[in-house]
Amino acid sequence: MGKVIYLDNAATTKTAPEVVEAMLPYFTEHYGNASAIYSLGGECKEAMTQARAKIAAALGAKENEIYFTAGGSEADNWALKATAEAYASKGKHIITTKIEHHAILHTCEYLEKRGYEVTYLNVDEFGMIKLEDLKNAIRPDTILISVMFANNEIGTIQPIKEIGEIAHEHGILFHTDAVQAFGQVPINVDELHIDMLSSSGHKLHGPKGIGFLYIRKGVKIQSFIHGGAQERKRRAGTENIPGIVGYGAATKLAVETMIERTKKETELRDYLILRVLKEVPYSRLNGHPKKRLPNNANFCFQFIEGESLLIMLDMKGICGSSGSACTSGSLDPSHVLLAIGLPHEIAHGSLRLTLSEETTKEDIDYTVEAIKGIVEHLRGMSPLYEDFVRKSSHNSNVK
Repeated sequence: MGKVIYLDNAATTKTAPEVVEAMLPYFTEHYGNASAIYSLGGECKEAMTQARAKIAAALGAKENEIYFTAGGSEADNWALKATAEAYASKGKHIITTKIEHHAILHTCEYLEKRGYEVTYLNVDEFGMIKLEDLKNAIRPDTILISVMFANNEIGTIQPIKEIGEIAHEHGILFHTDAVQAFGQVPINVDELHIDMLSSSGHKLHGPKGIGFLYIRKGVKIQSFIHGGAQERKRRAGTENIPGIVGYGAATKLAVETMIERTKKETELRDYLILRVLKEVPYSRLNGHPKKRLPNNANFCFQFIEGESLLIMLDMKGICGSSGSACTSGSLDPSHVLLAIGLPHEIAHGSLRLTLSEETTKEDIDYTVEAIKGIVEHLRGMSPLYEDFVRKSSHNSNVK
C-alpha cells in the first residue's frame, strides 16, 4: 500500500510516540495492581495519581473529581443513568439535543422506557441550539441538561458557558460530552459551569479503551459499574494503568501543543473548505462556518452517495468518513445532517474530513483534486444529475 492520507481523526487518532513510550514500562516492568499494598502496586498507584493530576489541571478541576472509565461512551452512560437514579425524587425530566452522539441519545431512549421524560432540543442550520429554546424547555422536574461541547460530525461548538449558567440559575446539573473538544479547545469546568464532563483518550493521540468522567464535588451520583472499591468506590474494576498513564501523557502533550497545533489545523481546514466550495459545484459546508472545531470540515455533495465517495477515496489512499464512526455501517443518513434541515438525498452525499498536526498542505491539495475527480465521475453515472443538468440547460435556453 502506498502513502496513506489520514483525515479521520474524529473517529480515532494515531497514538503519539511519546504516549507509547510512557505506557510501555507499565506492561512489563511496573505491572502491579494499583490496589496492592506492596511497592510494585504502589508504583502503579503513584503513576495513576500523576496522570489524574495532569488531566485535572487541563480542566481546572480537582484531582479527586476525575474518574477513569473505559471510554467516552461509558462516561456518557454513567453521567445520565446515575444522575437519573440519584435525582429521581426531585424529577424525571432531562434536556438534551437532537444532534448528540448515540452514547447520549440511546441512553436517553433507555431512560424513557423506564419512566423518564426527555426533551430533545432542535438546532439551527449550523447545528447550534437556541438558548431561548433551552430556557423554555426547563421544567420544575428537570434534573439534568446534557449538551455536547462540540459535535463529532459537523464540528459545531455550542455556547457551553451560557448553557452552564442557565442550568445553574435553575439548580439543574449540567453534563457535556466533550469527547471531541477535550485537547482541541481550552476548557475550564469552573468558568463554564460544568458539573460533569466525558472524554476519551483515543481522540487526542492517546490509547483506546480509556476515558474519564469529571464529576464536580457535591454531585451525588453513585457507581455505574459495581464490584471493587476502585476510583474512590465509584467505578469498580482493576485500573487500566498503561491506558491511564498514556491518557495523562496525551493530555500533557495536547495542552502544551494546543495553541500552535490548532492554529495550523485551522489554517489548513479553512484552506480545504475554501478550495472544495470553490472548485466542486453543488457542494456545501455543514456546521458553523466559524464556531467549529479547528480540525473539522464536513461537506455534502449533491447527486452522489457518500459511501461511493469514501470507497473511491480509499482507493487513492485517503481516509475519511461520512459521519460518526459509530454509525458508519448504517445506510441511514446522519441524524445530525437531518437535524440541521438537510433532505435525505443531500444528507446521503456527506463527507467528513478531520485533520491532525501531521496533515500537510500537500495532503489537502491531493485530497481536493481526488474529490473533484471522483465527484465528477460519480455524477457522470447519476441519472438524477443528468436530469438536473438537462432541466437547467432547458431553463436557461427558455430565458
